[in-house]
Amino acid sequence: MEEATPIMDYLPNSFKHQNEQDYVSFLWDAFASNYEAGQYQFALLAYHMLFMSGVYCSLWQIRTSRQSLFANALLFHQDEEVMLEATSPFVFSKAQESNVFKFMRLIDCEKQHIGKFTKLVKDRNSIAHSNGNIFYQTKPAADIQIAEVLRQLAVIQELMRPILHSCLSQFLLESHNPEEREYSLDEDQIREVLIHANYFSAHDIACCLQFDIESLREHEHFEAMKSLFESLCTAYAEEV
Repeated sequence: MEEATPIMDYLPNSFKHQNEQDYVSFLWDAFASNYEAGQYQFALLAYHMLFMSGVYCSLWQIRTSRQSLFANALLFHQDEEVMLEATSPFVFSKAQESNVFKFMRLIDCEKQHIGKFTKLVKDRNSIAHSNGNIFYQTKPAADIQIAEVLRQLAVIQELMRPILHSCLSQFLLESHNPEEREYSLDEDQIREVLIHANYFSAHDIACCLQFDIESLREHEHFEAMKSLFESLCTAYAEEV
């Protein structure tokens, strides 16, 4: 089961709301208990829900970073209201899963990748209905599917790099002045406004730590932004 644990690094590092943390913990426990009991088909149902939770968090970050493009992509879309007014990534679950992956085009996701993402949904659908089939009866069969889920999450993670850096840049621009932001202490501002608000995972944070702060040097408040960025690096370097 150790091969399955990396999925947690694609899910939020911590949550602003306890019910969201409880939900992800519940899904992991459901996966682990069924996997250990040899009930691999039920385990994979829970694992797919963890996968979709990670996808929804990425979609949340895309909406934050590319608001106008996101809104334009929703014109005449049947899930427009749900997607635009969502107050949490998990609200995106109300939209059709097959439609959700289309928004990955906003991060230059190629057609073949979207096809692989949607195949995971089709695979889930095949085990979520009373069709009389047990598709995953052995540990090796389940592990192959787990590896494919992790492989596709890695693809999404790489595509998200510009989005994550954009979220960080926006945060530094808006939060460099302790007298004009939500929290006076750097660590509080980083935790609540950057990590929690953007639902950053361990991988997301690691990506942000690789941000080229020199790219903002021409900004008049560069030194203050650099100091805030260094606070981020100090606070989270050991966690990723």
